[in-house]
Amino acid sequence: MIKLIISFNVVLFSCWAFFSDHQSDKSKSVSEIPMCSPMQAEDITQWTGATNLSLFKSAKTTPSVFLTDDTKAYSMPLLSQTPKGEVLLSWTEKDEQGMTSFCLAFSQDKGKTFSEKKVIYEGNGIGNSRLMRAKVIAKKDGSLIAVFTNRADVPPTASPQEGTGGRGRGGRSSDLVYCQSKDGGATWTKPESVDSDPTKGILRSFFDATLMPNDEIAVVYLKDVKGSTKHEERDLRLVTTKNGVFQPEKLIDPVVCDCCNINLLVDANGALNVYYRDNNDDVRDIAKMTSKDNGATFSKPQIVHNDGWKINGCPHSGAVSSTHGKSALIAWYSGAETESGIRLVTQEGKKLFVLDDPSVKNPSLMSSSQVSAMLWEQGKDKTQLVFRKINGVKVSETLSVEGSDNATNSTGLIIGNQLLIAHEVKQDNKKNSLKIASTTL
Repeated sequence: MIKLIISFNVVLFSCWAFFSDHQSDKSKSVSEIPMCSPMQAEDITQWTGATNLSLFKSAKTTPSVFLTDDTKAYSMPLLSQTPKGEVLLSWTEKDEQGMTSFCLAFSQDKGKTFSEKKVIYEGNGIGNSRLMRAKVIAKKDGSLIAVFTNRADVPPTASPQEGTGGRGRGGRSSDLVYCQSKDGGATWTKPESVDSDPTKGILRSFFDATLMPNDEIAVVYLKDVKGSTKHEERDLRLVTTKNGVFQPEKLIDPVVCDCCNINLLVDANGALNVYYRDNNDDVRDIAKMTSKDNGATFSKPQIVHNDGWKINGCPHSGAVSSTHGKSALIAWYSGAETESGIRLVTQEGKKLFVLDDPSVKNPSLMSSSQVSAMLWEQGKDKTQLVFRKINGVKVSETLSVEGSDNATNSTGLIIGNQLLIAHEVKQDNKKNSLKIASTTL
């Protein structure tokens, strides 16, 4: 195998800019990556943030190895685990001609080494960003489903904002598509829209996708409201598969915040939960809707925690979640006058802590049957990754991940007592590298 940690491009996306990247080099493999050394966390009850990262204890790591390729830009790694227990790493990579590849690789040894990369799809209009991260879902029957945004009208030399047609209101349009593989990712079907509505020139995005207990796929997304005279007006839609075939979409909330990412979670009871930023007369708090019948029906929207944040505009920031024992954890940013910052709340509405440092950003949550963790970026001039362990309602002290300078767009996965972390490392040439490390929880 070739030692490799993929180089990545820093591509920052707002709700109107989409990521376009590609590369068809199938010869390289993602390979052996040194792991971090063990570390211990001491339980404390509360913390509210600190600008100086030196105040945190460091999670000791071994020297990390990564390779960069000056001809490519890589972005948005995502870690997940298949029903068979394999680690699945997906990402997008962009060549100098602006072509994008959506790729994946597998690890049989808990993230120490990865297989040769497999290319899912190549094109100029593939989207991948913090607000709409491309996903690969491994089903119980062994098949793989890739879900991502795509613009078929973007020419090879165009930036993500440019195109040759099919542009919706505000100069933007995007389709939400899926590809399927039944041979472990070796071959894939051509992209097809998850939405059977033939209307062109509109935006379908800010999505999430997950596997439901019945081995069917659920995809939730925002969609332009037909005939709207507003600059941006979108509603919340859901599509699910039946026997592997996407069914007609359902409108599940007609009035929502129009540019915040959506989050799906199958909880410990097997219920499908949709977390999204609602919009009630410009009060934009996080709401939850729950389905106990695999997306057939949903409960009425319920505010997770009454922040009371009123803002005449979209924050471009949604919620993240994970299971937590018999409950769940949800994290999001609120600019409320009281306790502004990123908060962590249980499914029952109990607030565990608020990070009020303005340099805190991009939280992610991960869990196992024993423990959960929240990982985020922090720092102004020198960004690092930090995390906390959550055990019941106890929260550990904050620990910085040693060797994570200039980290961005991180993702994590708990395997046993190990926290596996993948993230981009910002590079001066704007073509970021990818780094993978592990530490003991």
